[in-house]
Amino acid sequence: MSAAPAPVVMIHGAFCGGWTFDRFRKPFEAAGHSVATPDLPGHAPGENPAGLSMRDYADAVVHACRACPEPPLLVGHSMGGLASALAATRTPLAGLMLLAPSAPWGVTGASMEEAASAFGLYALGPYWLQSIPPDRTLSDQFSVDRLPAAERAQLFSRMTSESGRALFETLNWWLDPMMTTRLAPSTAPTLVVAGGRDTIHPPATVRQTAERLGADFLLFEEMSHWLPGEPGWEVVAAAGLEWLQRQPKAA
Repeated sequence: MSAAPAPVVMIHGAFCGGWTFDRFRKPFEAAGHSVATPDLPGHAPGENPAGLSMRDYADAVVHACRACPEPPLLVGHSMGGLASALAATRTPLAGLMLLAPSAPWGVTGASMEEAASAFGLYALGPYWLQSIPPDRTLSDQFSVDRLPAAERAQLFSRMTSESGRALFETLNWWLDPMMTTRLAPSTAPTLVVAGGRDTIHPPATVRQTAERLGADFLLFEEMSHWLPGEPGWEVVAAAGLEWLQRQPKAA
C-alpha cells in the first residue's frame, strides 16, 4: 500500500490572503494532497498588520508546517515565497516551491521598476511604522495585469493592508541592520518559478534567488506575476506536481 501524498501548505504574498490559491490548490487536491492556505498574521479581515516583521511571517509559516502530520510541500508566492524560504531552514519539508518570490537579503534587483518600488514608499514618510493600503493602479498594472478587468476588480476588493515594516525589510534590505531576510541555501528540494513578463520580480532577479537557494529554476515566458491564478496557472501547477513527484518520499 503506497503512502498518502504529502500535505501542501500554500503561503500568499503581500496585501493578499489564502484566497490567492483558490484555483491553484485544486490540481493538488485532485492528486490526493491535503492543502492548507492560511492567512499570514494581520491579513485576515479586520486585522491590522502594522509592526509585523518578515520574521513574524516566517514564524507563522513554520507553525503551519509543523501542524501537518508529516513534512509538507511548502508553496509560497511573492513575499510569501520569501517568508516560506525563511521558514524552510527551520522545519522539515517534502519540498519548497516558490512562485515569483521576493528577493532575499543580498540579491539586488535587476530592473528600474524594482528600484522604483524600493524607494517609492518613502513618499509616505516613515512607512515602516504603518500599515500600507493596497493600490489599485499598481495592482492592475503589475500584479494581476493579465486578468480580465472584472476579475482584477474582484481580487482587489479582497486585498488587505500590508505591514510597512515587512515591506521595508524586503524592499530595502540593504538598510536593515538585522539582515532579517538573509537566507542560507535551502536544505529541502526547491523549485523556483518566474514569469517572463513579471515586472514586480523579473526573471533575472528570481533566477538570482534560485541560485542563492541552490534551487531548480523554471521560467514561463508568457506569464506575469500572478502565477497562482492568471491564464496559464494550470501549467505552473502541473509543473510543480511533476517536480514534486520526482522528490523522494514527497508524492
